[in-house]
Amino acid sequence: MIEFFERGEAVHNPVVLWALASLFVILIGATIIVNYLHSRGGSGEFDEVVQRLRTWWLIIVLLSSAILLSSNASLVFFALISFLGLKEFLTLAPTRRVDRNVLFYIYLSIPVQYMWAALEWYGMFIIFVPVYLFLFVPLRMVLGGNTTNFLKAAGVLHWGVMTTVFSLSHLAFLLMLPATESNPYGSGPALVLYVIILTQLNDVAQFIWGKTFGSRRVVPSVSPNKTWEGLLGGVLTTTTLAVVLSIWMTPMSLFQAVFAGLGIGIFGFVGDVCVSAVKRDLGIKDTSQMLPGHGGVLDRVDSLTYTAPLFFHYVYYFCY
Repeated sequence: MIEFFERGEAVHNPVVLWALASLFVILIGATIIVNYLHSRGGSGEFDEVVQRLRTWWLIIVLLSSAILLSSNASLVFFALISFLGLKEFLTLAPTRRVDRNVLFYIYLSIPVQYMWAALEWYGMFIIFVPVYLFLFVPLRMVLGGNTTNFLKAAGVLHWGVMTTVFSLSHLAFLLMLPATESNPYGSGPALVLYVIILTQLNDVAQFIWGKTFGSRRVVPSVSPNKTWEGLLGGVLTTTTLAVVLSIWMTPMSLFQAVFAGLGIGIFGFVGDVCVSAVKRDLGIKDTSQMLPGHGGVLDRVDSLTYTAPLFFHYVYYFCY
């Protein structure tokens, strides 16, 4: 068990240490500014911003601890994120009482999927959920003998496990990728931080650009606050940062980094609005209240459900 948590050399990677230190510097600066403005009489929106910052401190501390401890500690951390996201989804989404036994296998898929990542068994990792689990779940449902709302129930379970387990588990396999000759520091932990940082900053940039210049809504019936100005500004900001950070954190060329940034910017938006559509369908604002100021775990990782798998396959194809 001790050997399991000791595997990994992320703590020795200066680029990883630099990236995490930069996050803490940004958090410290933001905390000082927000607390100062809040003390000057700000209220309402500032109260929520203070909550968000406190939660960001918790998130960054936990993420940093997992990455610096070892690769397998990070695997456990991401598996926990998948579990919490899946739990939120299955708590909110309509499921049948007869399928309770099926949920056991759905949850069991989390350690199995992350085991393939830990073993670096790409073949099983890439087909276990979308093939084997996809075929097994309806079989187990049929054995329950109830066909009422069968199609709807199967779709809910499949969508939930694909989003929260399969998509997010790509962060775990990304973590296992080795360094390359083009960049000895651009290994798995740096790549994981690269996609997480850009995805989260993309959300912030789109929000700021949208609040500042936004007027034309992209999908008003799904997410009224999303504007074309915010989307374009966020994508351009994310692409610029993607190119700059790629020099130290990835084995990609600058040309490849441009498309990586465009992809993270655009598909981060898509992941966000897709989860927003689910919440609209369920008639809720947040998936839970686990993360004050943010909502639930699924609210925080919605963009990553798209960017994590797409970025992984992009890097894996061109650099490995």
